[in-house]
Amino acid sequence: MAPGHVFWAIFYFACLCSASLANNAKVNFREKEKKILDQILGAGKYDARIRPSGINGTDGPAIVRINLFVRSIMTISDIKMEYSVQLTFREQWLDERLKFDDIGGRLKYLTLTEANRVWMPDLFFSNEKEGHFHNIIMPNVYIRIFPYGSVLYSIRISLTLACPMNLKLYPLDRQVCSLRMASYGWTTADLVFLWKEGDPVQVVKNLHLPRFTLEKFLTDYCNSKTNTGEYSCLKVDLLFKREFSYYLIQIYIPCCMLVIVSWVSFWLDQGAVPARVSLGVTTLLTMATQTSGINASLPPVSYTKAIDVWTGVCLTFVFGALLEFALVNYASRSDMHRENMKKKRREMEQASLDAASDLLDTDSNATFAMKPLVRHPGDPLALEKLRQCEVHMQAPKRPNCCRSWLSKFPTSPLKKVPCLGRGQCSRSKRIDVISRITFPLVFALFNLVYWSTYLFREEEED
Repeated sequence: MAPGHVFWAIFYFACLCSASLANNAKVNFREKEKKILDQILGAGKYDARIRPSGINGTDGPAIVRINLFVRSIMTISDIKMEYSVQLTFREQWLDERLKFDDIGGRLKYLTLTEANRVWMPDLFFSNEKEGHFHNIIMPNVYIRIFPYGSVLYSIRISLTLACPMNLKLYPLDRQVCSLRMASYGWTTADLVFLWKEGDPVQVVKNLHLPRFTLEKFLTDYCNSKTNTGEYSCLKVDLLFKREFSYYLIQIYIPCCMLVIVSWVSFWLDQGAVPARVSLGVTTLLTMATQTSGINASLPPVSYTKAIDVWTGVCLTFVFGALLEFALVNYASRSDMHRENMKKKRREMEQASLDAASDLLDTDSNATFAMKPLVRHPGDPLALEKLRQCEVHMQAPKRPNCCRSWLSKFPTSPLKKVPCLGRGQCSRSKRIDVISRITFPLVFALFNLVYWSTYLFREEEED
């Protein structure tokens, strides 16, 4: 054979070999996967109703390891006592019936999208209220089967879960919301859930909540025993701290401002009745509206919350300022009545002195003896003598400590109600002056006790 023919024969044989290898390579990666799936999941070879064997092929319980990735926490509702979370849920277990040849490491795993073709743990979320899968654009679920028989199941779901809350320290509270996962039908003799070693729960970075901060989370076990047996259970406790700055701006500062505004009436004149009444009623109604708005955003509970104490005391202070004006008005009218009575008494005394003087003047026999002792009507010395006689005739009074203390306040007399006697001024004015000092001091003392008590209780719970 000529050398040229030999060369072309060798070249043709090499081309045939390379094409055959290329075709074999394509069959190994695509057709081989189908053959393996048909081989391990074919009819009569695999029954999805039978659970996998235990560790090392024993008759022990199947071990399923769980891990979660928290994608977002949408809402935390105080009034419904629930929270909504979106997460990627993963389960992994060993099923030796699904072992296959990885073709020298060229097949890392097989992927399925039909969960009903393999055995699945009957896990459910015990504190779930609502939940749904995500199917846009395709169902967000996959199953991976590894060469040594390990199965990984992953799905994205959104859940609304119950979260019983203790609102005694609201809004200075911390809440623990749980995510519980348990087996519905398989007991611990057949199925056991375990947390994946290492990092079983991951949370997305920069997780933002409107009124809460996720401080930390803890994983634990919560196996339950019933009449039908013991069931495996896992739980995640999410510790949320309420953001106090929102409530400080929306509730506490406005309530303080309303209480302080109600004190303005103490500085208004007693005669400004429309202004003081309007101010008191307006602040009282505003405070009542604020209280009802706060209660509308919270569930009706049988115990007293921290915010109830705050709004109740603030409402009491505003109501007390309104009652203070009623007391001032009553004291003012009482002072006027007392002054009118004293004026009438002076007129009666003057009239009696005038009558006595007339009788003395008409008695001519006693004129020479009595005229030097008789004073003319309106003589201040005669009035002073008469008052001294009246004082000496009255029983001695015990000193009043409260009156002595109140007399120290430098109050100025009103136009309509002048000072009553020596060193005594209007009682209504004195009530206003005392209120200007007493109300702020008592409110400051309340703030000291309130914040000390609830902040200390918050540290105790931590």
